[in-house]
Amino acid sequence: MVRVIFIGALGRSGTTLLERVLGQLPGVCALGEVVHLWDRDVRDDERCACGNRFSRCEFWQEVGDRAFGGWHRLDVPRLLELRDSVERTRYIPRLAVRGGGAVEDYAWHYRRVYQAAAEVSGSEVVIDSSKHAALAYCLRYSPEVDLRVLHVVRDSRGVAYSWTKEVARPEADGDAMTRYTPARSAMLWNAHNAAFGVLRRRGVPTRRVRYENFMRDPVAVTRSLARFVGVDPGPMEFLHADSAQLTTCHSAAGNPMRFTVGPVPLRRDEAWRTSLPPRQRNIVRALTGPLLSRYGYLRS
Repeated sequence: MVRVIFIGALGRSGTTLLERVLGQLPGVCALGEVVHLWDRDVRDDERCACGNRFSRCEFWQEVGDRAFGGWHRLDVPRLLELRDSVERTRYIPRLAVRGGGAVEDYAWHYRRVYQAAAEVSGSEVVIDSSKHAALAYCLRYSPEVDLRVLHVVRDSRGVAYSWTKEVARPEADGDAMTRYTPARSAMLWNAHNAAFGVLRRRGVPTRRVRYENFMRDPVAVTRSLARFVGVDPGPMEFLHADSAQLTTCHSAAGNPMRFTVGPVPLRRDEAWRTSLPPRQRNIVRALTGPLLSRYGYLRS
């Protein structure tokens, strides 16, 4: 049995920072967005957060050896086809009530990676920050994965503004990350967050984390999350009210922030309040109003 912290959210909600902070805790290994491991890393040989190409990262090569006898033994095209057949947001209603052989086969590959990564790193817990709700639903069908979900929410207006900005992907030699219109990101925000609410009702241990609360008091929130996932946080000397000291990790995919090493200031990103045009801000608020209210955002 391998214990997995799955960080779920719509992208641009602060998940990479949360993963990096939790990955500093003793006995915890952050793996990044494992959902992209098969294509971006095994197939395309993009850069690990340590700076090396995936094929030259000693950590990931040992993980591949332990998990599959080497990454070359994986049938990546078949695995990507399998992903497309079971791990999509539109399949969540079906995944909520039943799994099946294809789902279990898909989850098996993740379990092998998690177990091998725990062994290579000597950790008791691994973090997968894939964010995709459909993947979390698939993982619940693996009896050898002790799944704990951190459902990260951020004000939809801040998320919408972030999706309008152009962000380069340094691991892909400068290719830009996807961008969405505010209306599109609002609809995705609704779908992703609602899906994690249902997952919690299906019995998967889930803790909701507001990005704004984490930034307001990162030390207290991190200690609380450590208790939830069952690890001893220790003295947490790396974390302060306004900064975190980050060391090199082996995050396989995700936001460029995963490459950051050293002191990182912890400040809430509130640029949307002045930079997101009022009309777009109102559209996002109208589309996401029910969940914004449930999460306590409509007073801000």
